[in-house]
Amino acid sequence: MSLDEDNDLPQLSASTFAALQEFYKELEERELKQNDCKLTNTDVTFEEDWQLSQFWYDDKTVEDLAKLTLKIVGSNSKVALVSCPTLYKKVKEFLGPNSEVSLYEYDQRFAAYGDDFIFYDYKSPLNVPRERNSYYDIVIADPPFLSDECLTKTAVTIKFLAKEKIILCTGAIMADLAKRLLDLKQSKFIPRHRNNLANEFWCFTNFNIDDYL
Repeated sequence: MSLDEDNDLPQLSASTFAALQEFYKELEERELKQNDCKLTNTDVTFEEDWQLSQFWYDDKTVEDLAKLTLKIVGSNSKVALVSCPTLYKKVKEFLGPNSEVSLYEYDQRFAAYGDDFIFYDYKSPLNVPRERNSYYDIVIADPPFLSDECLTKTAVTIKFLAKEKIILCTGAIMADLAKRLLDLKQSKFIPRHRNNLANEFWCFTNFNIDDYL
């Protein structure tokens, strides 16, 4: 390359270069943090990312859903958690080492959970492992957005993964669509969040979960 050609290359301003360096530094720190998380297995707490429409359950809801899961399918079972990452640690703890708990989640931070993490984007509902068709004894899902599109596409994933039993936690306004798509009915159980949400949330199932409450 000649000197003239080299001079024609676009040059980064000092501020742009500094911003780029800061970006790569943050990226490296994030990767190091994820690697540290993997080393400590699940001993890590992630904060809500509202840009991803994340609203964590409160501690009682997490524990109650984990207990319900154990009662419903037992300790030697396969469980899929779709877009509800706060349930993972407690469900894993309650069901024990003979269970298989898979977290289908968009947020890459949860790759800290190792092989139990499966990247999932509801916009590509069947972009999941093909061998997991009708694989799970129970699927628990909480679509990130209260929209017809999000629930409709998540329902495709749920149908693909579930053997039979389904628990869906979502806004009360989605009741009619949950019935049409998955034949789910409202249960007595009410999921609650750490930060009070304006939208009323219900729990929908395709079996009588109230028998286990």
